[in-house]
Amino acid sequence: MLTTKLSLEDKLPLTCSRRGTCCHGNLVMLNPWELFCLAREKKVSPREFRDLYCESGGIRLRFDGKAGWREKKACSQYIDNFGCSVHVGRPLACRLFPLGRQIQSEALSYMHQGEVFPCLDGCPEVTGLPQLTVGEYLQGQQTEVFENAQNEYLKLMQSLADIAFELLLDTGLAESGDTETLPLWRKMANENPEVLASSIGSEWIDSLTISEITDDNDDPVLFAQKHNDVLLSKAQNQFGALQTMQEVHEASVLIMGVALHLAHSLGAKPEILAEHWIDTAKKHGAKE
Repeated sequence: MLTTKLSLEDKLPLTCSRRGTCCHGNLVMLNPWELFCLAREKKVSPREFRDLYCESGGIRLRFDGKAGWREKKACSQYIDNFGCSVHVGRPLACRLFPLGRQIQSEALSYMHQGEVFPCLDGCPEVTGLPQLTVGEYLQGQQTEVFENAQNEYLKLMQSLADIAFELLLDTGLAESGDTETLPLWRKMANENPEVLASSIGSEWIDSLTISEITDDNDDPVLFAQKHNDVLLSKAQNQFGALQTMQEVHEASVLIMGVALHLAHSLGAKPEILAEHWIDTAKKHGAKE
């Protein structure tokens, strides 16, 4: 889809009219920090929030509320004639809307879909409201903390993928002539998140989406780093004493599935990541 890249100085009609059209029929993915923040604002546990209001293994907000704009279902957190019930804890996707965010080769950029500013369709009155620069809008939406969380979880995603690499390349699995692991990495990357979550299993999904970390909860970097430690410890305990090449193969596929599921939650493209990771593995002797 065509996108329009923006600079922080670009001025747009970014003052919200609070009509609520963007709270209907949209796709809002959640990383574990965002799930934690939503649960805290809702005054329930992360597990309760996930089970009540999320789908795709806890990485996507349900939009199963009352139909509104263009008969589209409302977000599960939207209250008619009021607005967002968890506004203070709203995730990055909501804070950025209608903007998107992309990191390529460590370069950060913002954009919106299409050539025409997207809010004009659902909220034409924004043209009569004050215009803001992209930088002013981001500051007003307090995106920095949530962008930090997103960045840290991208690192965690790579950390999980690295375990899959180690299991494939450093255990003798690739040297044994294995040709089954890489095709399964690709297959998982192209699966629906619901299917992927089912194949990963509830134990790892729980560890990924509801970390049970309660301290340092105002610092997403520390939160994500502690979550990383928890997941690495779990992987070490589960994969540290594998006996057969079949077990190593299954472990590599499982942990790569966890990395790809996290990729979904971050709005990344798992199929593109998987092809990059497969190419890298091939360069180091793996086959398919």
